[in-house]
Amino acid sequence: MRKFGLITTIIATILISCNTEKSKTKVENPEFTKTEQKTDTLTKHLKPFNPELPTIGLLMYSGVLQSEVIATSDVFAKPTEDGKQLFNVISIAETENTITTEEGMHFTPDYTFENCPELTVLFVPSAYAMYAQVHNEQIVDFIKKKNEETKYTVSNCAGAQLIGKSGIADGHKIVTWIGGGEQLQKDYPNLKVQNDSLVTFVRDGKFLSSNGNLASYISALELVEIMTNPEHRKFVESYLYLDRLQNWKE
Repeated sequence: MRKFGLITTIIATILISCNTEKSKTKVENPEFTKTEQKTDTLTKHLKPFNPELPTIGLLMYSGVLQSEVIATSDVFAKPTEDGKQLFNVISIAETENTITTEEGMHFTPDYTFENCPELTVLFVPSAYAMYAQVHNEQIVDFIKKKNEETKYTVSNCAGAQLIGKSGIADGHKIVTWIGGGEQLQKDYPNLKVQNDSLVTFVRDGKFLSSNGNLASYISALELVEIMTNPEHRKFVESYLYLDRLQNWKE
């Protein structure tokens, strides 16, 4: 009986010890969670909206060419050499629903047409098929409305068709995708459509336009220089390694 009692005591001691260790583990877990939050790699990259900064608006819709959205955000989201934020860069769509690009990526807009803040610049991108966008009165009306407040309005590629439909750039020079100029001129005779086989980028007053796709970087870089200075443009170009692309050899 004494031997049995000794065994029982030993087992009880082991069980108490195990429970104590489990209790310690439960206490330590919240600290581990806090450590994860402190080292979160996302929130430190989020740029808060600063109403004192110029706001760059990126129009989006289903089927948009993602390079024409990314190019602008690439250029205008870059800080100064000492890390200072210069612009608010926001995306806008008709609704808050996720946008699926031509290439199949999914983008969630920051704002809708209803709650979009005042814009300094509106970038109008393109899609391979523009019929739905050109015949969407909400998109066309949004462009008209925002053009009343923007300092600059930019179109890339077939985004020029939306500019033409809106009538905001009548009498101004514009360029579109390579091969699309002739039809653009027929559809919108009040535009001064440039020869897209020779012209990559054009500025006329507050209106800027490019051939689109990767040429969208040109319109973004030209405008960022206008809104800042040549030194900042050079910094952005170096940040993006554009010299490596320009000097690319097999």
